[in-house]
Amino acid sequence: MSQPLSADDRRKEAFERHVVPELDVLLRVATAMTRRLVDAEDLVQDTLLRAYGGIDRFDGASPRAWLLTIMRNAEVNRTRRRRPGLLADPDDAARVAADGGRPEDLVVGETFDAVVADALDRLPTRFRDVVQLVDLEGLTYAEAAAALAIPVGTVMSRLHRARGRIRARLSAAGLVARKGET
Repeated sequence: MSQPLSADDRRKEAFERHVVPELDVLLRVATAMTRRLVDAEDLVQDTLLRAYGGIDRFDGASPRAWLLTIMRNAEVNRTRRRRPGLLADPDDAARVAADGGRPEDLVVGETFDAVVADALDRLPTRFRDVVQLVDLEGLTYAEAAAALAIPVGTVMSRLHRARGRIRARLSAAGLVARKGET
């Protein structure tokens, strides 16, 4: 006759079953949200601690949505407490290595990347978050909706508007043809 599991054992079992399989997704989403691996790892750790503490209250349905909601709330709280960041590492630009090819291709590629990065940075947060989760991190519309606590239709609408704004910046920079041009 086996003894019933203790509360701590039940918590550990539920954590292993519901949370551990989602670790890769959590790190991808956290990286998209924070844009820095170190911050993403901290956010995932904070999310895991909160999930472990609340696993007793979790009903077992939709663990990914539950975890992404915890992560979103944790990031909101972290952002409120965070003071303005220091300047970016000036050595980052020096670390970028050219892959070769024609110099003009490299310049156009760097210009394109810079314009896209600038366009993404200039997007309102509500649009940028959707682009990062869907286009950069590969989440489905439903997963992004769960992470942001918004309807799927809103994800689709924001993504459409964000892509249009990015296309407009690329067009203004002469890097893509305007509609109707070929």
